[in-house]
Amino acid sequence: MEDLKDLLPVEAVRLDVRAADWREAIGAAGRLMVETGATTDEYTREMVANVEENGPYIVIAPGVAFAHSRPSPAVLTTGMSWVRLAEPVEFGHESNDPVTLVVALAAKDSAAHTSAMASLARLLGDPDTAAALAAAPTPEALHAVLTGDGAEASEPSAASKPSAAPEPSPASGPRAASLHKILTVCGNGVGTSLFLKNTLEQVLDRWGWSRFVTVEATDTISAKGKASEAVALLTSREIARTLGDVGRPVKVVQDFTSTAEVDAVLRDTYDV
Repeated sequence: MEDLKDLLPVEAVRLDVRAADWREAIGAAGRLMVETGATTDEYTREMVANVEENGPYIVIAPGVAFAHSRPSPAVLTTGMSWVRLAEPVEFGHESNDPVTLVVALAAKDSAAHTSAMASLARLLGDPDTAAALAAAPTPEALHAVLTGDGAEASEPSAASKPSAAPEPSPASGPRAASLHKILTVCGNGVGTSLFLKNTLEQVLDRWGWSRFVTVEATDTISAKGKASEAVALLTSREIARTLGDVGRPVKVVQDFTSTAEVDAVLRDTYDV
């Protein structure tokens, strides 16, 4: 399983890139993956088409877009790119616009990059690390922060930590059943849903609930078929509209990097 250092070479990092709109911003991220041999130009068009079809759900946190599409012949090898914009652009997201950072992912399948997604979720979810990434003066300096080569990773700040873990009650907590499942859902099942899955698993670990609740990342089509297996589905507002009524609670998360927000959503799901 590849980690962030394997998937995001320093050559795939660009800072202070100018883009007129969100299509140009995704285009800049796509070109870097072409230049580093991860994709063909067709994959860039597929990433743009994904937003045109599903809306700006890829804007996973304030100022951050996670551009991707489904695995396809245009993906030559699993890889990523990182584009920090000189000026923010609007993607049309209700709460997380404007975007100053576009991270792009090209995945051969849904398995090879899970470790990298977990690392990226933790890095962007920590305010101190996010600030260091925003202030990095060169691609080399930014890459060092991302891969942990520049300094030891900091502990999550108080602002990023959820409140104390609740004790599940016999009536509502997961100990009332052998195992619960929560689905995290995005348009393709390989990008933002994995990002949200990793943030949710961080919260479950802190609560001590990981042995009671499993989390599965999936796409919108599969989620409709799997909804009956789950206690809830967590997703973006745009994907929630696409899902409609699936017979289980659909919970909207605005910031996929925020353990505090996911903590609150989980408390609401289990009424604790």
